Amino acid sequence: MKRPRTALLSLTALLAAGLTALPAAPAGADEVEQVRNGTFDTTLDPWWTTSNVTPNLTDGRLCADVPGGTQNRWDATIGQNDITLTKGESYRFSFYADGVPDGHVVRAIVGLSDAPYDTWFEVSPQLSVSGNSYAYTFTSPVDTARAQVAFQVGGSADPWRFCTDDVSLLGGVPPERYEPDTGPRVRVNQVAYLPAGPKNATLVTDAATRLPWQLKRADGTVAARGWTVPRGTDASSAQTVHSIDFSGYKARGKGLTLVADGETSRPFDIDARAYERLRLDAVKFYYTQRSGIAIRDDLRPGYGRAAGHLNVAPNQGDADVPCQPGVCDYSLDVTGGWYDAGDHGKYVVNGGISVWELLSTYERALHARTGQPARFGDGSLAIPESGNKVPDLLDEVRWQLEFMLKMQVPGGQPLAGMAHHKVHDEAWTGLPLMPSADPQKRELHPPTTTATLNLAASAAQAARLYKPYDRKFAAELLTAARTAWAAALAHPDLLPDPNDGVGGGAYPDTDASDDFYWAASQLYLTTGEKQFERYVLDSPVHTADIFGATGFDWARTAAAGRLDLATVPNRLPGRDKVRQSVVKGADRYLATLKAQPYGMPYAPDGNVYDWGSNHQVLNNAVVIASAYDITGASKYRDGAVQSMDYVLGRNALNLSYVTGYGDVSAENQHSRWYAHQLDPNLPHPPAGSLAGGPNSSIQDPLAQAKLQGCVGQFCYIDDIQSWSTNELTINWNAALAWMAAFVADQG
Repeated sequence: MKRPRTALLSLTALLAAGLTALPAAPAGADEVEQVRNGTFDTTLDPWWTTSNVTPNLTDGRLCADVPGGTQNRWDATIGQNDITLTKGESYRFSFYADGVPDGHVVRAIVGLSDAPYDTWFEVSPQLSVSGNSYAYTFTSPVDTARAQVAFQVGGSADPWRFCTDDVSLLGGVPPERYEPDTGPRVRVNQVAYLPAGPKNATLVTDAATRLPWQLKRADGTVAARGWTVPRGTDASSAQTVHSIDFSGYKARGKGLTLVADGETSRPFDIDARAYERLRLDAVKFYYTQRSGIAIRDDLRPGYGRAAGHLNVAPNQGDADVPCQPGVCDYSLDVTGGWYDAGDHGKYVVNGGISVWELLSTYERALHARTGQPARFGDGSLAIPESGNKVPDLLDEVRWQLEFMLKMQVPGGQPLAGMAHHKVHDEAWTGLPLMPSADPQKRELHPPTTTATLNLAASAAQAARLYKPYDRKFAAELLTAARTAWAAALAHPDLLPDPNDGVGGGAYPDTDASDDFYWAASQLYLTTGEKQFERYVLDSPVHTADIFGATGFDWARTAAAGRLDLATVPNRLPGRDKVRQSVVKGADRYLATLKAQPYGMPYAPDGNVYDWGSNHQVLNNAVVIASAYDITGASKYRDGAVQSMDYVLGRNALNLSYVTGYGDVSAENQHSRWYAHQLDPNLPHPPAGSLAGGPNSSIQDPLAQAKLQGCVGQFCYIDDIQSWSTNELTINWNAALAWMAAFVADQG
């Protein structure tokens, strides 16, 4: 699990502001209705407000004058406490609301009324002057008599008026069945197929026998035809499906469609140029994730914003961040770096795997038979550093590397050379919240062995790639990597606390052996030294089967070492066996792809999709692509290329998971500043942003309300509140960047 809680109700500031209690009266609740006096017929009792909100009874409604100039939603709140919830019971939360003037957003929540202020359900509708009624169902994850219904109405620059009526929380109602709009039953890669590449689609149909299909050009003429192949019931979706293979058609074209069983697919191209754009957009994503620098609107139109966390009010800033109480007695300047995901935290562990995969994208371009390093050359990404005669991808990654170096414990301090695990807010913040508007105190969290090894591995890898452009920086990186390696050897079992998840993700890890292997591999590849060679060869990880069903990620980093040992030129004894192990892993993923009617190299045990499953699909494809780079066998090239179909629309939801790519794509990924769904003045995530994808554990309240009992691919909802299925992160986009570059190279 990536992070246990990212949408908590942060009411610390609210409590500090003080509550205005409205007159108390008997509760009068019945066995089903949990809200008392939700109709406001004669009184406002027992509702409360923060002290800056002036409530009144108007025509049988609760109306409130909301002040302007507040920063956060919870800075102005109306609520009711002492509500009872029963674990596992379904509730219908409904209310009427209007706002004057139009366009204001209310955050309506059901959550815990005291610390740690968990939110179990929340929605953020945009209100109109004429008013609307809203109704939602959710299942309570807890037993409590301390729940709260609240309307958070702060965060507006200007004052406005909020009214609500008919507020209800009914227990015992049947769960609402969520039916996603999946569009036509012919599922295709909605972006593009390569002219000389594989072209496959999936048809959802109850037909037991084969069916005819037609490939049609934009003008309606038939370009190709054939027969479907029945595949039975697909376990990943519980759908009955057929496969369509139209790989024999190789002509370029735009706006083509597939027609089968009376259904017409969404349009797509046959052309490689879309991947040339995607290879750049997937990396351009990182500029708008930067902390500590103003994002220039001329470089990213519509995404310009003030710098975040530079000790400019209301930020408390990253220039002199103290440790959590009892952790250390110093402060560090940890400005810069990328915001990890949809929150404002910055993490060395997730930063490390992201740096590795982006640098691997570049390093592959240097060494692979189809690599094109010039595609990431100076000026390619339109970033502030463009024009400095350094490849733009290296410039972008340097922004994160310099932050990671700052996270290293200074010499002379206890645990010198180790790396702090993370830095983030003292408590969770709500949505939306621009980085420059975050008022929370920032804290350094304890150093960990895993963070230290992430620093060692990524800095060692970077040292060899930056050396042609900046020898001084390369030397600094290698020194930091050596220092971190020695510190990790001295402290091999300082593992992250799995409960350290307030204000930011815990990123827990119970085994650092893979991180030691990865770091030793990178230090060996950069230095060639015997000490690192011996560590690699002696590590049990070196010969272990590391290419499992769910692939690799920030918590499973052995592949980051194995893949580079196999593909980056080196003289490691027994290197042929290393390369064979990658090919063997690729064979396994290729067999999975062929067995899956939706054609992806991902089939987790029990059909339990993991958090960030989309990037696991892509990372498994990275292994297949690496086998192509090793062997030159076309089956690996085709398998890797076909894997992109899944994230670009050939899936059960008929949705491209990449913002701005495909006829229907994800656009409401969980983010505090790409938050157009909550605030029309804010943008959607930039083109080329990958959504996390189906997650069977559906940890967030919205997913739990809508996706109970979901099967595999259907455990996803494109909503900003669904942080467990729809977050964006730097490591997920790194997998997209690697694979987009590979596919573009094959074009």
